[in-house]
Amino acid sequence: MSDSKNLLVELFVEELPPKALKKLGEAFAQALGQSLKTQGLIADSSAIKPYASPRRLAAHVTAVSAQAADRSVTQKLMPAAVGLDAADNATPTLLKKLAALGADTTVVPQLRRESDGKADVLFLDSTAKGATLAEGLQKALEAALGALPIPKVMTYQLEDGWSTVNFVRPAHGLVALYGAEVVPISVLGLTAGRETHGHRFEAASPTIVLKDADSYAAQLETEGAVIPGFNARRAEIARQLAAAAAQAGGQPIADEALLDEVAALVERPNVLIGRFEESFLAVPQECLILTMKANQKYFPLLDAAGKLTNKFLIVSNISPADASAVVGGNERVVRPRLADAKFFFDQDRKKPLGDRVPGLAKVVYHNKLGTQLDRMVRVASSASAIALKLSPDDDELVGCVAEAARLSKADLLTDMVGEFPELQGIMGRYYALHDGLHTDIADAIEDHYKPRFAGDSLPRGRVGTVVALADKLETLTGMFGIGQVPTGDKDPFALRRHALGVIRMLSEGELDLPLDGLLATAANAFGNVGEFKSANMALADFIYERLAGSLREQGYSAQEVDAVVSLRPQRLGDIPKRLAAVRAFAALPEAASLAAANKRVGNILKKADGAVVAKVEASLFKESAEIALDRALAEVKPKADAAFAQGDYTASLQALAALKAPVDNFFDAVMVNAEDAALRANRLGLLAVLHQAMNQVADLSKLSA
Repeated sequence: MSDSKNLLVELFVEELPPKALKKLGEAFAQALGQSLKTQGLIADSSAIKPYASPRRLAAHVTAVSAQAADRSVTQKLMPAAVGLDAADNATPTLLKKLAALGADTTVVPQLRRESDGKADVLFLDSTAKGATLAEGLQKALEAALGALPIPKVMTYQLEDGWSTVNFVRPAHGLVALYGAEVVPISVLGLTAGRETHGHRFEAASPTIVLKDADSYAAQLETEGAVIPGFNARRAEIARQLAAAAAQAGGQPIADEALLDEVAALVERPNVLIGRFEESFLAVPQECLILTMKANQKYFPLLDAAGKLTNKFLIVSNISPADASAVVGGNERVVRPRLADAKFFFDQDRKKPLGDRVPGLAKVVYHNKLGTQLDRMVRVASSASAIALKLSPDDDELVGCVAEAARLSKADLLTDMVGEFPELQGIMGRYYALHDGLHTDIADAIEDHYKPRFAGDSLPRGRVGTVVALADKLETLTGMFGIGQVPTGDKDPFALRRHALGVIRMLSEGELDLPLDGLLATAANAFGNVGEFKSANMALADFIYERLAGSLREQGYSAQEVDAVVSLRPQRLGDIPKRLAAVRAFAALPEAASLAAANKRVGNILKKADGAVVAKVEASLFKESAEIALDRALAEVKPKADAAFAQGDYTASLQALAALKAPVDNFFDAVMVNAEDAALRANRLGLLAVLHQAMNQVADLSKLSA
């Protein structure tokens, strides 16, 4: 490779989409570097640094060669019998092929003959000149622009008034510096130079003449008032937010997505403190926080207890000596937003939640599953049935569950949720409390959406848990019932998330509710709705698959998970105890032998003709080994069964250790498939009893390597 220098490429554009900026910057640098590497212009050790600000995408690449090394190229031409005549002269076919490759007759004597196993074949060996940086960078830049994850392409006209190009935003400048030299490339109607532009208002001069590739970031910061690195700018915003919050006596709300978005909106951040009237704090803080974050990109300030204060942080893109005008402008802008939220809150409370329920009949849920009112009726039916199963004598629980389910979707028709759909459930709770409803009912209206994402909290009480279970099971059952099953990475109705929510509530809440019974309850609530057809078997498979995946993510081995989940335990709350029991059993010295024996027993029973009854007749035993196994089972099985019945799964499995010797002796000494039918049936019956005893907690054969 030739001597190397560092390379800087920048595309200067109009304001890029903020939510896409981080990905655009990373993709641009990665694709550019990958193409240069493929062409042999950079080594594996070269460092590629992305830069992305609202008006630029750039990449700095170290150790770039001026020209790639030459490389050997071998081209397979044709069979020698086709390319050469009897005197080894080139045939017209070979001459035509060589001409197409840009070679002439002078290379014929150098052609290599080599057998491919069937016949001699002609090969042309040549040396390809390594790409120059200008050639390679032109190709790399075009590849990088083509690979960008652009949300929406724009078509715009170039300065000549005739040509048009397509890109995410109109591009106005291109920089390509190899050390201090400009690389002659062009793209999007632009020719590369060394001039760029800084901050719209605060740059020291309209244009910045870059000295070399390595001075890019420093010159932009000092002359252009721009922090070009996305991560550096984000870190500076976080630092200023913390400092301003400490000055204001609060803490900024944590929101990584908002931090990313604001970092994509400003070139040089300046965090300022704004205030609004304390009277607005009478509105639920979720509403105020959401309107400030979503509409204005402000960071609301919380007190030590996590309560909203009347202060907020503004990430400004300008740094005037007197910031009062900037602060005052933002305070004037936020006031109408907060006033809107207050108006919605005041208006919504004039109508009780219960009065809104009939209006759900006008809101379509799914064209094959009816309206939101239809859905609410199904959820209420399932929730009441689940509450009765949980606590048949608890009339208060059943009543609260029924009312919470009836009101669970009513806030969808409020002005506040209409403006901010993210507040569904949250506003329902506030309005239920305003209506004087029981706290458990109000909490359940908010909590029935939980857990909304991985790691989210579970519903805070029994009422909320029951309604949340019914709600998620209604969604799962309904969508499976009309064939809307997730495929690949497509899951438009978030059914995987709903399934994991059901799993978490049943397992972490230790609810004594069999899964099949819950699915049957949910399916029964649909009655004869449209095209719905119960698909509970497929849905159960789906839930157990999600359960197995979740357990593996928690650190359980595939064998441990398979051993427990393959039995499809009905009470998911038992599963952690079963897994702990399996892990303890696997550590026993007898475990490997018993697992292998269990696998063997299972295979024998599968191959047996007809159904095998787990029953033995002691008088039919002939061999001492089968008598010993029967006696051992008579002693061990009651202990294992009693421990299993008490939920002591570890003790149940540990009791099986005593079976190792009699089981080993049985397989060494006894022919199971004896010619005598009665003898064979009795021995199969003994193995069936053994199989039952061993596989109550988990399928131990899955532990066999």
